[in-house]
Amino acid sequence: MRSNFDMRTKESGFSLLEVLVAFVILSLVATALFRLFGGALGNAAAASEWSRALLVAQTRLAVAASALPLRESTDQGSETDGRVRWETKVAPYTPPNTTDDLERASEALPARLYRVSVDVRFPSDNGRDRVVSLSTLKLGARNPL
Repeated sequence: MRSNFDMRTKESGFSLLEVLVAFVILSLVATALFRLFGGALGNAAAASEWSRALLVAQTRLAVAASALPLRESTDQGSETDGRVRWETKVAPYTPPNTTDDLERASEALPARLYRVSVDVRFPSDNGRDRVVSLSTLKLGARNPL
């Protein structure tokens, strides 16, 4: 006659198959979590690069727009690490849909509008360049000395 104690010991515990299934499920969950965290780190790095490029663009735009006297020009360069390249342009600006009469009348004025723009290029993960472009309009002398 078997005791209740003998029957409990044979039925308690996990089989090898149950343990293997648990490990497979655990490894699938761990793989998904690692991919999720890896993607989040990649997105954080890309956001950091965009922020840096935007800061460079804002700085270069402010420098070019504050030049006195404001005149047509083009300037370019790169940051110290060489990864971020920038180009600024200052050019006369004529609003769209301006009539010829209005354009001729504005030529007599001592001031004119200039469009100040900056393009900042920086590398992306796929090897192509990304671009951040900013521009503003400034009033300047028509014929600076």
